[in-house]
Amino acid sequence: MAARARRERERRYLPGIADVRVCGTEETVKAVLDVLDREFRTTSAREYDGGQRVYLDLDAGCTDPDTD
Repeated sequence: MAARARRERERRYLPGIADVRVCGTEETVKAVLDVLDREFRTTSAREYDGGQRVYLDLDAGCTDPDTD
């Protein structure tokens, strides 16, 4: 089976913004998202693999310049 082609996406490097990927069972992913949503400002999670993998941006509140 051939590997799936990677989807190109825009990469943003903003102070205090983390690009987060959560993987696990659907119940585990939901539990982690609930905690992140309660503690941080986040974007809506983008689901993949039937809810067992999600991507989101998380605002950690850091305003220091990114050195990368």
